[in-house]
Amino acid sequence: MTDWDLRQAAARGETTPVSWAGWLRLALRTTGLIGLLLVFVPLHYVYRAFAYGSPFPMLFLRFAARVCGARVQVVGTHLKRDVFFVANHVSWVDILALAGASGTAFVAKAELAEAPIVGWLASLNRTVFVKREHRMGVAEQINALKEALVDNWSVTVFPEGTTTDGQSLLPFKTSMLSVLEPPPPGVLVQPVIVDYGAVAEWIGWIGVESGVNNAKRVLSRKGSFQLRLHFLEPFSPEDFRGRKAISQESRRRIEEALVDILGHPLRPFAHTVPPVRYEPSVEDQTTV
Repeated sequence: MTDWDLRQAAARGETTPVSWAGWLRLALRTTGLIGLLLVFVPLHYVYRAFAYGSPFPMLFLRFAARVCGARVQVVGTHLKRDVFFVANHVSWVDILALAGASGTAFVAKAELAEAPIVGWLASLNRTVFVKREHRMGVAEQINALKEALVDNWSVTVFPEGTTTDGQSLLPFKTSMLSVLEPPPPGVLVQPVIVDYGAVAEWIGWIGVESGVNNAKRVLSRKGSFQLRLHFLEPFSPEDFRGRKAISQESRRRIEEALVDILGHPLRPFAHTVPPVRYEPSVEDQTTV
């Protein structure tokens, strides 16, 4: 089977076969991640015993992204504090790369909290896990988001509500932008594009693929891959009336820049995502 066939099968929920060399790479990368844990986690807790704002989660995630194969390149300048990053979402590697580059906290889907190792690591960096079906918990989640913004100085949201293939951009959900209604004093919004280039569709966690299978595919992959984080021009949420307008402006900027990066129009996402109520047309499903 070709890589494309394997990727399509994974999206259908089939287990991806791994060669002996792939298992060796997976074992080496897993060992590397464990080694980083043994170094940085004790340093983090020792630091927190005497001071606040430990730098070690950021450093760990930066090196963890590299161990997973990502060679992160920052394009543009990210704000250091009082910023709400709004980004497209392709993979769990996004979290390692963005946090490693900027120290940001996150809003992420609750399923990620259950992913082996990755969920626990994300929690160290004050990730706010959102249960999309938990309507009664929105106020509680917004409060957690405000606390993360105070603690980390920056918070990243993935308003698509799910991961895609790097070639598509779903409608943005606005519930977690409620913290910007009204905006905290001095906080800016900075759109971000996570760009995996030619390997985006292999890295992407799409369809009904399990988190374990996706992690196995990524960690057993031969070689490294380029991951560019494009930090676009920030804007003041005070210039837009409400979270829907803020969401629309963020998406407009990301879509325009992503089309420019890809060199072609975005492709309709061809996978049903029940939690975010996204249903592709029959024509979209046959194009992938």
